[in-house]
Amino acid sequence: MTDESFLISRIREGDYAAFRILYEHHVDPLYRFLKQFSRDRHQVEDWVQRSFIKAYESLDRFAGRSRFSTWLFAIGLNEMRSDRRKTQTVFLEEAALGQSVTEDPHEHFAWDELMRGWLDQLDDIRRSVFILHEVEGFSHAEIAQMLQIGESASRTILSRTRQWLKVKWNEERTHT
Repeated sequence: MTDESFLISRIREGDYAAFRILYEHHVDPLYRFLKQFSRDRHQVEDWVQRSFIKAYESLDRFAGRSRFSTWLFAIGLNEMRSDRRKTQTVFLEEAALGQSVTEDPHEHFAWDELMRGWLDQLDDIRRSVFILHEVEGFSHAEIAQMLQIGESASRTILSRTRQWLKVKWNEERTHT
C-alpha cells in the first residue's frame, strides 16, 4: 500500500489530518495547472478549493486505479469548465440583452504571457495536454483518463501542438 493509499484509507475512516497531508501535497501542482486557464488568482483559488471539496465528498468513488493526482486534476478541469460555461452564458445573455458586457469570457484562459501568448491561441484540450505532459509530467495514459480521450489522441495532440509551437518560434525568429 502506497503512502497515498494509506492516507486515503485514513481519510475514509474520518482522519482529517490525513486529508490535510494529501491537500498539502497536491495543492500547489493543482493551482499551477489551473492557473494556466485564468489570470484571476481568486478564480483559480476558488477552482482549487472546490476541487478539493468535491474530492473529499466523493472520495468513496475514487477506485485507486489511477494516481490520486490524476483524479484530482480531472475534478479541477471539470470545475474550470463548469465555471467557464457559466461565465460564457452570462456574457452571451448580457450581450443579447444589449447590456454592457463586463468582461470577455476568453480573457480568463490566457497563459501569463508565457511563450508570447502562443498557448493562449490553443483550445482547452490542446493546452491541457501540453501543460499536463510538459509542465506537470503526467503520462499519456493519465492525461487520457483525465480528459476522457484516447491515449493515442493525447500523443497526437501533443505532437501537433509541439509542431505548431516550433512553427511559431521559427516565425518569431525570422521576424526579429
